[in-house]
Amino acid sequence: MPGVRVMVVDDQLLVLEGLCSLLAIHPQIEVVARATSALQLAELLAASRAEVLIMDVRMPGLSGIEALRLLREQERLAGRAPIPVLMLSTFDEHELVLESLRLGAQGYLRKDISFQSLTDAVLELAAGKRHIQPAVTAGVVSRAELESLNRDLPFTPLSDCELDVLRLMAAGYSNVEIASALFKSRGTIRNQVSSILTKLVARDRTRAVLRGIELKLL
Repeated sequence: MPGVRVMVVDDQLLVLEGLCSLLAIHPQIEVVARATSALQLAELLAASRAEVLIMDVRMPGLSGIEALRLLREQERLAGRAPIPVLMLSTFDEHELVLESLRLGAQGYLRKDISFQSLTDAVLELAAGKRHIQPAVTAGVVSRAELESLNRDLPFTPLSDCELDVLRLMAAGYSNVEIASALFKSRGTIRNQVSSILTKLVARDRTRAVLRGIELKLL
């Protein structure tokens, strides 16, 4: 059975080769492209027909964050479904985690993770799931918020329509884009987003997505 087609982008050649060599060991993963720069990323993805993109957050010239922003805009203009993106970082950089999620990254891991964690994340993204390293999530959400999230903080279940909206929020879509995708008015989507924030006890869209991940709604 063909493996998940993966492209890896990292400006450090040794890291890039190490990641590709490790991924190639897994019987369900096939590395189809690699690059030390995110320049011409869309073209490289199209040529390789990659199904999952693994990209370093910090790179000279064009950072992973900037590349993700450009890629999502190109996908939106072309009417293409967004490719699942797994961002990798050397350090705990909470603002970059949040920005990656806002831009529609489906995964975020630190580079000190195990081989098993890396391959699990790739397979989960290929299956349409999200994978945010627990330690990273804990760094973004305060300890008090995380503890209450897991134990004490009540939440109201979302309707099927609200779950659809939450999934598109997690993919980085704006209210206008969600309205277009779901064939609803902007006012309806605005009201549903407000309802989602209330039900998940989240003060903004990013925290609603993080809470959705913790509650396994995404």
